[in-house]
This record gives sequence, C-alpha cells and structure tokens, in this order.
Amino acid sequence: MKLVRSRTRAGLAVAATLPLVAGALAMGIPNAQADTAHGRQVIANTKPSWATSNADHGTAAASTKVDLRVYLAGDAKGLAAYAQAVSDPSSASYHKYLSAKQAQARFGATKQQIAEVTAWLKSSGLKVTGSNQHYVSVSGDRTSVEKAFNVQLHNYSVGGHVYHAPSASATVPASLNGAVLTVTGLNNAPAKAQTDATVGAATNGTTPGASTPGDQLPPPSAVFKNAGPFSTYYGSNTDNKLPSAFGSKAPYAIKGYTGKQLRAAYGAGKYTGKGVTVAITDAYASPYIAQDAAEYAKRNGDAPYKKGQLTQVLPGSYNSTAPNQCGAAGWYGEETLDVEAVHAVAPAADITYVGAASCNDPDLLDALSKVVDSHLADIVSNSWSDVESNATPDSTAAYDQVFEQGAVEGIGFYFSSGDDGDYVAASGKKDIGAPSDSPWATAVGGTSLAVGKGNTYEWETGWGTDKSVLSADGKSWTGFPGTFSSGAGGGTSTLYSQPFYQRGVVPTSLSEANGTKSPMRVIPDISAVADPTTGFLVGQSQSFPDKSIKYSEYRIGGTSLACPVTAAVQALAQQAQGGVPIGFANPSIYERYGTPAFHDVTDHPLGQGKGIADVRVDFANSIDASGGLITSLRTLGTDSSLHATVGYDNVTGVGTPGAGYVKSYVPGKH
Repeated sequence: MKLVRSRTRAGLAVAATLPLVAGALAMGIPNAQADTAHGRQVIANTKPSWATSNADHGTAAASTKVDLRVYLAGDAKGLAAYAQAVSDPSSASYHKYLSAKQAQARFGATKQQIAEVTAWLKSSGLKVTGSNQHYVSVSGDRTSVEKAFNVQLHNYSVGGHVYHAPSASATVPASLNGAVLTVTGLNNAPAKAQTDATVGAATNGTTPGASTPGDQLPPPSAVFKNAGPFSTYYGSNTDNKLPSAFGSKAPYAIKGYTGKQLRAAYGAGKYTGKGVTVAITDAYASPYIAQDAAEYAKRNGDAPYKKGQLTQVLPGSYNSTAPNQCGAAGWYGEETLDVEAVHAVAPAADITYVGAASCNDPDLLDALSKVVDSHLADIVSNSWSDVESNATPDSTAAYDQVFEQGAVEGIGFYFSSGDDGDYVAASGKKDIGAPSDSPWATAVGGTSLAVGKGNTYEWETGWGTDKSVLSADGKSWTGFPGTFSSGAGGGTSTLYSQPFYQRGVVPTSLSEANGTKSPMRVIPDISAVADPTTGFLVGQSQSFPDKSIKYSEYRIGGTSLACPVTAAVQALAQQAQGGVPIGFANPSIYERYGTPAFHDVTDHPLGQGKGIADVRVDFANSIDASGGLITSLRTLGTDSSLHATVGYDNVTGVGTPGAGYVKSYVPGKH
C-alpha cells in the first residue's frame, strides 16, 4: 500500500486535461501572450481547466483573501536557450557552466524589473509580503486581485469542494515588458505532492491519535515490519509446499537489497562518489535522520558517515503538518529512504538534505530554489510527484525556470515517475507524473531486479505487479495471476512538446499516443530498481504500539527508491568524469542509448511467455503475527497498459545503468 500524502493536487474528483498552449510549454518558452490592443499581456491558462461554466457558482465574496506569487521572467528565452546549449554534447557551449551569481546576472530579473513589478502590485491595492530574485509575493482581497490582473474571481464546485478561481486568464500591464513569467495562487485549490514510496503493507504514514498543533512536527509513522520468510538474494529460498505459478515454484521475496548488491548490479566498480554532492528534497525533516542513517550503515556494511558528510538545510518553520494535510510523519520515511539509498550506492558522496516547509507547491519550489541559488549540489534527487492533469501552466512555468537555472549551473534534477503505472486503476484516466514530465527534469522509472548469488546481475523486468492471495486451503493462488497493485509511472505528456534529445529515439507510437499532430514528451528517461518485492532494506525510527520510538528495518520500493539510486549512480559517473558536473543529464543519457552502457529492460527477460513471480508473507497488522499472516503471489512485469519493450519504452525509458554506464563517463571512453 502506498504511503499516500495526497492523491491529487486538490483531491479533485475530476482530472481534466489542459490544452497545449501553442509552444508555451515547449522547452522553456514563457507562458505569456501579447494583448497589445488593450495594453495588457496575457498570462496564458492561469484559469484552471475545472473552472467551467457548469461549475460556476458566481462571484467570490468581496472578503475573499488571496495569497499570490508573481514569478519574474528575467531573460526567460535566453535562459532556456543556454540551458539547452550547455547540456547538449554536440554544442560548443557544452559544460560551460555559469556560477549561480553569473546565472542570475545574465538571465535573472533586474532590480529595475523587480521594482516595477512591485510598484504595479502596490498600486493595485495588494500588500507585498515578500520578494526575492524569483518572485514577489502579495496578498489582498478580491477587489485588489481583480484590479491587478483584470480578472473576475468566481466560486466553482469540483470534486465535492468549492474553490475560487479566475473566470479568464490573468493579464498584466504590457508596460512591464514581459517581466512577469507566471502567477500562482489565483485559485485556492490545494497544490501539493505525494511521496512515491511503496511498502506493500497496511500503513498510512501517520501515527494514530497524533496531535500536531501549529508548526510542530509529529512523531514518526506507526511501525511496519516484514514478516518473512525471505530470500537473501533473488531466488535463494523457495517453499515447495506452496502452489506453483507459471509451471514452477516461486521464490520468497528478498529481505531487501543492500548497497553492495545494488552497487554490483549497476556497475559501480571502484567509484564511490567522492568529491560529489547529492541534494535530496522532500517535505519536512525527520528528527532522527542522522542516528538512523548511521545505525543503518553500521548494520548493513556501508561506510560510516564522515563528519559533515550528511547535512540539512531546513526552513525556519513548517506548515500543513496535520495528518489530513500533508501527512508530515510519512515524509520521514521518504527522507530516510533517500538518504540511505544514496549513501549505500555512493558511500563517499556528500549528501545535503533540503527540507520544504510543507508538501505544497510553493514550499517545494522554495526548497528547489535554495539548491540553485546557493549551488548546494550538482545532483538533486526528488522522490515526490503529482499527476500531470492536476498541473497548470502557472506552476509548471515556475518549476521549469528552476530546472533551467540549474542546468546552466551544471545541476541536474531527478524525479520519480510515480507508482501507479498509467493511473487508470487509481483514477479511471490515463495520466503521467509531474514534475517528472518536465523536459528539463530526468524522469526515473522503475524495474523489478534480480541480483543473484555473489551479487551478480541476473535480469530486470519493467516494474508492474499483479497480486493474488493464497487460497484458504493453501492449494492455489486466488484470482491468479491477480489484479494490478502498483507499477512504474510512464506515458505521454499532454502539456510538453517532444524535447530535442528524444527525437529519433522515442517511437512515434509513444510520442503521438494522445492523437496529437506533433510528437510530445514521453517519460521516463531512465530507470532503476523500484518493485517493493525486490526492494531496498531501509532502517528508520518508528512509533511502536507501546508509544516508544525505536529503530527498525523493513523493505521498501517505489520509484522513490529508483530515483535516489539513479542519483547515486550519477554521482559515481560524475566522479568518473573527473568531477566535472554532468548537469542536466538527459542529452548525455540519450546519447548513450543503444550502447552497452544500459541494460535494455523488457517485460519478458527470461523469454516470451515465461512468467515471473515471487511470494510475499506479510503481517496483517503490519507488526507481528498476532493478527495473522497474509501470503500472496506477486506476478512481475505487468505494468497496467504500459510495456517494457526492446528499445525505448514508457516503463523504463532507455533502460537501467549497465556495467559500462559509469565507465562511459571516463574521458575518452565514450
């Protein structure tokens, strides 16, 4: 069962697809259109798709308070162009990175632009509540907002809730000369992310009865333990008394892979990530992360942390900490997984954890901005997402700007692609993850991984799991091969056009899957182990029934695992490259497509028609056998409507790092 923070951005029951604004979201073109006849500039699609006439309940109350962020464009076109040039191996500007200060001076908003935007907002009656090089934040009543952006705020019913939103796209004065990139907050539907961690057990990521007043963080999540029996490596333990599956006995799931196994599987060799810093962004911060990470390393053979190797950059306070908001306690497990996975695969890399004040978009964007503004790391792992159909061009423009700034500085952002396959099982509609859908992010998909005796790489299949339960008489698997339970997210964007690096690699059948007349962005780009039945062993302080908080270990998966594993492999590759930042990695990843650098992962690694499954035994109450045991069969390689095929596919992208991947970054080796 997923550690779900928020099913959608607003928990909306509808997920209407936003129209593609002609070129507006294609590789960083500003989300604005001129309306010179009226002396205004349109900020396209700031009206959400759910704000329809049928859902309209009339004008919002005059007392309606609105909190906004007006993002500054700077030289948006120049930023996007240089971000592409500095990342493209065929460009003369390849790897000619700028410092954070240089990037701001060259492409950021000027003091004059900030002053002019601020003066216009104040003249409209809005109160400036903060500003920085990225945005000016303001608040005001309905009348002031309507005056500033030439819109009307109406109330709309959607998904059993009522939210206010503009009845048309916002506009800003043309006299600002394009200084405004986008505006967020004109509608008050919640915009928040969820973790992409999957444990496969009955836990909801919160501690029952926990009280979280103000910005106080709650205690850790309720304890989860795996029952066993286990395999120590894939296929090492089989129970011949259990029913067969696909003509043979299925092995027990592994206890959880460790760093040595994953390093061997993905070709780490002698590289450790020395000299490279990996940043991790999540919401909130575990109070136990330092002691948990140290204990895990000690118990599982990882190198001990050196002084200062693990650091945190945290906000001054937190918000939305109640269990029914962001499920703050559940994010502790995400941070723990991310930190321990990075250290297990890249044991000498420095790790900087950057915690957001909440799971809401503005706070997550602030965390990402901290990374680029101070160049805290060259590689950033982000194991959280929403679905693209809940994204709006106002927020995507803000995210893309951060990613582009990172690219010109030599910083690469990696995002998990999601854990619900094509999302049909969850929502009834095909969808993909966001912000992994951004052409400026590296979307990380997932696999089921078999590491054999002696830490040998055996095979991988695209992560997609069907579940069937042992019958009462123990003689069959009920409903075999079962129903879809989880799988790597992937598919075709409806917002972003095909980026340059996917041309000639992604099949037309995928890039034009939505019936568009031109190719679109497809995710993921690369993948790594994600299936929780072939997952990673993690150690975390958890809340026990006796109200104590103790360290405990369990197996976990999801593209939340694949993302930090991939980020760690990239740290190894950067070290192999002589420490030169890889930066925005997609162009170099696709340049290596079709070479021995990658495992080309398919649905049927053992041969067409040869199904693969393993057996899991779980505690019904997630902690001990007092509530009984649940024995289930997990069929692998069945990711909803998505398929891992020969070549690029929408489950695993170009594949997983092979034995030659890290070495391919050694100068002169590629």
